[in-house]
Amino acid sequence: MLELTFKGGKAYYGWILALLATIGVGFALYLWQLSFGLGITGMSRDVSWGFYIANFTYLVGVAAGGVMVVLPYYLHDYKAYGRITVLGEYLAIAAIVMCLTFIIVDLGQPMRAFNVLLYPTPNSVLFWDAIVLNTYMLLNLVIGWNVLEAERNGVHYQKWLKPFIIISIPFAVSIHTVTAFLYCGMPGRHFWLTAILAPRFLASAFAAGPSLLIVLCLFIRKFTNFDPGKEQIQSLAKTVAYAICINVFFFLCEVFVAFYSNIPAHMDHIKYLFVGLHGHGVMVPWMWASMILMAVGILLTVNPSTRKNEGTLLVACLVIIAGTWIDKALGMIAGGFVPNPLHEINEYVPTLPEIGIAIGIYALGALVLTIFYKMAVSVKEEVGA
Repeated sequence: MLELTFKGGKAYYGWILALLATIGVGFALYLWQLSFGLGITGMSRDVSWGFYIANFTYLVGVAAGGVMVVLPYYLHDYKAYGRITVLGEYLAIAAIVMCLTFIIVDLGQPMRAFNVLLYPTPNSVLFWDAIVLNTYMLLNLVIGWNVLEAERNGVHYQKWLKPFIIISIPFAVSIHTVTAFLYCGMPGRHFWLTAILAPRFLASAFAAGPSLLIVLCLFIRKFTNFDPGKEQIQSLAKTVAYAICINVFFFLCEVFVAFYSNIPAHMDHIKYLFVGLHGHGVMVPWMWASMILMAVGILLTVNPSTRKNEGTLLVACLVIIAGTWIDKALGMIAGGFVPNPLHEINEYVPTLPEIGIAIGIYALGALVLTIFYKMAVSVKEEVGA
């Protein structure tokens, strides 16, 4: 099926070249970082995780969101999702490729990534995070490829795939649960020290992942001859509506517990994010923007008339993607590290090289996604799905 990825017009190849150029710029900046060290980033002694880990955290959620089409189709025989299940699986693969790349660039010496396998430490959450991420990516690759090939040949996918499909569902949940455990397993970071962090991560994942899938489905419908289906998009939109409401509810629970219990160590992190602390408040406008964006997303997706209008649905999905990215990526990192355990404030702002490297990684993910989607959409067009 790979031969399908070489068939396209000028716009397709122009897009590929633009992505390759962006990747090249990002790689050049990474070589500078590799030579000079992490000193070119905004990270410091107090803030050891920055823009790279922030994006890693968010993209794990995007990958986990793919389960919202896999589970109904394969386990509950919701046939309508058969048109878009492979799109969710390939989105998960692209997201994990970006996740793993963000981990590599975050390491001062990228070869240290192999230490997870060369010197396994099962008592470390980081070890299990590496296991579940790579396993989930491989599962989606095997399942997506074989199911798409079966569809191209006009036959049902082979029976031996069923166990892998079933296994992939708990792995989808586990990749974000284990990532949440990386955060809430640190007793010195009060902002993350909460049992509700994993459910909150999953709620935001089931909002952001399907939102991005809806945007991609609308894009595919406009620029190709394959229609993912109105019923499928509307069903995903309902999932997004419930998930974003639950995500905001979980966050409000955190605020209530912190301020009603009057625990300074927990309150200070939330104060820093939303009103500033001791004259420091670089995150304040970002966090309020996140809350406004998610509130707009809730209003547009909960209301049936705006949800069924694909123009307003597109706006809703875009603001939810942006709002959850600010909240779970930027807010989660900044809120956890500022103030530090000694109640000192050392703010973090990503540098231009960090942002450039991150854009290059997103371009890599977009390239992977483009190749897989080109293959999937071409097969769908061939069989007249």
